[in-house]
Amino acid sequence: MMTRKIPFFEYPRLWTDSKQEYISIFDHVASSGGFILQKDLADFETELAKYTGVNYSVGVGNATDAMEIFLEAIGLNKGDEIIISSHTMLATASAIKFAGGVPVPVDIGEDNLICTDSIENSITSNTIGIMPTQLNGRVCDMDKIIKIAQKNNLFIVEDAAQALGAKFKGRHAGTFGLASCISFFPAKVLGCFGDAGGVLVNDKNLYHKIFQLHDHGRDTDGEIKRWGRNSRLDNIQAAILRHKLKTYDKVIERRRAIAQMYQDLLNDLDEIQLPPPPNKNSDHFDVYQNYEITVDKRDELKNYLSEKNIGTLIQWGGKGIHHFRNLGFTQVLPNTDTFFKRCIMLPMNLFISNDDVDYICKSIKEFYRK
Repeated sequence: MMTRKIPFFEYPRLWTDSKQEYISIFDHVASSGGFILQKDLADFETELAKYTGVNYSVGVGNATDAMEIFLEAIGLNKGDEIIISSHTMLATASAIKFAGGVPVPVDIGEDNLICTDSIENSITSNTIGIMPTQLNGRVCDMDKIIKIAQKNNLFIVEDAAQALGAKFKGRHAGTFGLASCISFFPAKVLGCFGDAGGVLVNDKNLYHKIFQLHDHGRDTDGEIKRWGRNSRLDNIQAAILRHKLKTYDKVIERRRAIAQMYQDLLNDLDEIQLPPPPNKNSDHFDVYQNYEITVDKRDELKNYLSEKNIGTLIQWGGKGIHHFRNLGFTQVLPNTDTFFKRCIMLPMNLFISNDDVDYICKSIKEFYRK
C-alpha cells in the first residue's frame, strides 16, 4: 500500500503541471528577443492595475524592493516612524529601515492582524505613517485604520504581498493607501518562477517617481530624472504572470473551497482556533494565501503530522518583528508572543485534493483524541 504524502508545498509541480504552456510562453518571449521592459510587461502592468482597480502598476524585482521604492518615492526623513504589525515578514521592517525611516512594530488583535488600539497607543510626534500587512490573504479593518490615519495626519501604505485579490468591503487589498506592494514569489497565489513583485499606485506624480526609481532614474519618456536602481520585472516572468492572471479568480475559488473544508472538518475541536471561513456576506473576501491556525500543543502536533507525512510550516520561523532584539527592537507585545507559541500553517495550495484535506483533518483529530 502506497504511503500518503502531503508536502506543505510542491514547487516542482508549478512547472510540471503546466509545462507545455510555460515552454510556449518562454519560446514566445525568447524568440522575440524582448527580455526587459517589453510589451508583455507593459500588458501585465496594465491588466494588473485593471484587476485591482488602481490607475498604475509597476513590475519590480521583488516585493521588498517594491516597498523600499515606494517609501523612497514618498520621501522619509531620518527618524520618521512608520507603524507596522509585528506579525509580518522582516522585509516590511527592513524596507522602512533602508528607505531611511524607523519601523515601529505593534501588537496584533483577535484576528491576528495589526491591532488598531496598539496603533493609536504607539503614535508619537515622529510618526508619519502606518503600513498594515494584509496577511495570509486577508485585509485588515481598513475603516478603523483610515480613521486613525486621518485623525493623526498620517499616510497609509500597504504590505499587500500576500493579498492579491483579497478585498475589504469590495475594495481590493493594496488600494487603500498611497501605494502598496504585491509579491509574485513562486508560492504566492499568483506566483512566477523566481523573485518578482509589483507596486500599485493611483497618484500620477508618485507613479512617475516610482517608475524612475525602479529603472536607473529613467522616466516613461526615457529621460533620466533622478538617481535610481535596477529593479525591473523581466519580460518572461511578466508573460507567465499575465497568463496565470487570466484564471486567477478560479484559483482563489479553489482556495476558498479548501478553507471551507478545513472549517467544516475542524470547527468542533476546542484545541484549535481557525481563521474566519469564507462568507459571501462578510466585509472580508479572503484569498487564503496561507491557512494559519493556532493550536494547543503546537510542537507536538507538528511532529505528529510529520510522522503522518503531512507538511506544515511555522511562519517567519516563529518570530515576530519585535523578537529581533539584535536589530534594536525592545517592544513588549503579549498577543504576538502568545500567537507565535501556538501558530502553525496547514497545506493550502492547488495541489492538494479533497481527500488530502480530509486526511489532514482526520490526522489532527486523531492527535487530540488519542
